[in-house]
Amino acid sequence: MKSLLLLICLFAVTTITRADLPQPDPDNGGLTLPPGFHALVVADNLGPLRFITVAPNGDIYIKKLDEEDVTKSNQGLVALHDSKGDGRADVVQTFCSSGPFSGGGTGCCVHNGYLYFSTNDAVYRYKLTPGKLVPTGDPEPIVIGLPPGQQEHEAKAFAFDGSGNLFVEVGCPSNGSGDPDRGYGAKGVDPTELFKQHGGFWRFKADVPNQDQVANGYHFSTGLRHVISVAWNEVSKSFFVVMNGRDQLSGVDPKDYTDEDNAEIPAEEMHLLQKGSNFGWPFTYWDPLKKARMISPEFGGDNKKTDDSHKYPDPLVAFPAHWAPLQMTFYTGTQFPEKYRNGAFIAFHGSWNRAPLPQAGYKIAYAPFDEKGMPLGTYETFADNFSGKQVLMSPRRARYRPCGVAQGPDGSLYVTDTEKGRVWRIIYTGESTDTSSPPSPPIPAKTSS
Repeated sequence: MKSLLLLICLFAVTTITRADLPQPDPDNGGLTLPPGFHALVVADNLGPLRFITVAPNGDIYIKKLDEEDVTKSNQGLVALHDSKGDGRADVVQTFCSSGPFSGGGTGCCVHNGYLYFSTNDAVYRYKLTPGKLVPTGDPEPIVIGLPPGQQEHEAKAFAFDGSGNLFVEVGCPSNGSGDPDRGYGAKGVDPTELFKQHGGFWRFKADVPNQDQVANGYHFSTGLRHVISVAWNEVSKSFFVVMNGRDQLSGVDPKDYTDEDNAEIPAEEMHLLQKGSNFGWPFTYWDPLKKARMISPEFGGDNKKTDDSHKYPDPLVAFPAHWAPLQMTFYTGTQFPEKYRNGAFIAFHGSWNRAPLPQAGYKIAYAPFDEKGMPLGTYETFADNFSGKQVLMSPRRARYRPCGVAQGPDGSLYVTDTEKGRVWRIIYTGESTDTSSPPSPPIPAKTSS
């Protein structure tokens, strides 16, 4: 009798939990997901979307930007509100679409009652008012005067630690610090001057206005090409990043690298971000096939020379080449099964330069972490079929390209798209349907020690 009562109680709890979740779309919004997971389209056709954040009350804020056609209607921030409780956004408002604080940028995060966002040269914040979807007035500048870049790696990603600090990344306006950069026979250029204001993270106070990189910023790390994927892990109390690896190895050195080599190397590297970290760009890259740190061709590499200096760490997880890691979030909710707790979800925008091989990426990957808040060294595909094609030769033919990923207050996972402006909400009910697909098996990406 006690066992029967227990089963009834468990069923009741499960039923209530499922009733609290919105009705998913029959086709899961076009996505393939692991068994028991489902998705619905929260909003669609919003224009090019970047990073996403969800407020404690469930309101959604997204950075909006068309990097090729920055007009008033295609930049700024967009706010979404569900007034009916069906999981669909029936209130959509665009704001911050003009003025000096509207241009470019990718970052967007609700933190301590404020909505923070970045442009290509600054970080701003709005005070959020309970009961109001869109903040009023001009945003407050927190970090100003960041190097805007030179049409390459301009986006400024940022994240918060647990001690009131704001960390901002400034990418390098370069592929491999070569002359000519990306060109045949490029020779390495000493990046010392470049690293004074690029290629790393700078630490600021999260609540102090008008901070300047040189006068107020603490230079926290270096040796990064460009990192947009950064997140704080509450278990280990540390940051993790996934770096965008370099391109065009065969274009720089066709004698030693084939186009097929260029398609498969280098890896997109996950690292622990610590004070003084140096991750080896532009002098080295990680080869996921050889499982070795290699010398870049601009600095004397020939696809055979390994870096034996031991100055730079091996990646904690090595993702495939050119997948383009964008927003990352650690899952702290309880809606998803236990295996996902405190692991990292990473949005991969997908490749553009794997020819003559098919393009790849275009998915949400999941990297499990252990009880100490460190990655296990593996990853698996969590959400797929964004591109809509089994074989994709050009990124322009992709149906969707994921960019932003964030957790909602109820443990749902939200994803944004850069092509048509779709927003998905992924939920777990435990119920399987024919539209779900099993996850890819974990991929052993542990590197050599």
